[in-house]
Amino acid sequence: MGIFEAIILGIVQGLTEFLPVSSSAHLRVTSELMGIGDAGAAFTAITQIGTEAAVIVFFWRDIVRIIGKWFQSLSGKTVPRNDPDARMGWWIILGTIPIVVLGLLFQDQIESTLRSLWFVAISLIVFGLLLGVADRVGKRTRPLEKLTWKHGLFYGLAQSLALIPGVSRSGGTITAGLLMGYTREAAARYSFLLAIPAVLGSGFYQVFKVIRSPEGQAPMSLTLIASVVAFVVALVVIGVFMRYISKGSFMPFVVYRVLLGGTIIVLLLTGILTPGGEVAAQAVTGVAE
Repeated sequence: MGIFEAIILGIVQGLTEFLPVSSSAHLRVTSELMGIGDAGAAFTAITQIGTEAAVIVFFWRDIVRIIGKWFQSLSGKTVPRNDPDARMGWWIILGTIPIVVLGLLFQDQIESTLRSLWFVAISLIVFGLLLGVADRVGKRTRPLEKLTWKHGLFYGLAQSLALIPGVSRSGGTITAGLLMGYTREAAARYSFLLAIPAVLGSGFYQVFKVIRSPEGQAPMSLTLIASVVAFVVALVVIGVFMRYISKGSFMPFVVYRVLLGGTIIVLLLTGILTPGGEVAAQAVTGVAE
């Protein structure tokens, strides 16, 4: 990987992280098409720090308010424990637990076998169609203020599916929100807020791992370049996406996912792309040994 490839991957990460199309799938395919092989789970997780920084900037007032009310509600004196913002803080914590637990349990598979382009293609199609169904049948009447702990946990379980490249973190959580009757904007807003602790935790964990064992990983300088580019692009994309979903549907993303997944399958069958996954698995096994 060189500077040019890092910039391209940063642009791809910023463009796709918050759209329900799977940024990890796009990074996986783009790196293969550029001839540099799989950029790796560590590169993907670390560049997502850049996109989450964009979320923090965009939703800064919401985040500060939620954190402040959550802390104040712990005593129950200045802010009641049933305050909507205080509850939101608890539901984000609750919704983060599934992805942390499953991410640690299936870390080797996530970083190896599940990165096969066959998994990516199938996930793009299947979960794309599921998003289309949710957008069609969902009532889209429930505001975010009506979020309950059960719904928060269900959101979290849906987010954990994004551990599989091709599912899409925003796609999974937005689909769950639509199925539970939330408005498109509410589902997207909570999806972005819920992702912050999980993505930052995963990203900094990978930074620690790369610092300890840099062999076989992209140079940190190039990963940093990609992360900065992703931050700038993502900041623009969030604003455009939030304005779009206030009136538009998710069907264009559904069509795109199905077409992309089908294209990847054709490229795999014709030998233009290699699935990978098994190579990464051998690398992980070698490191473990």
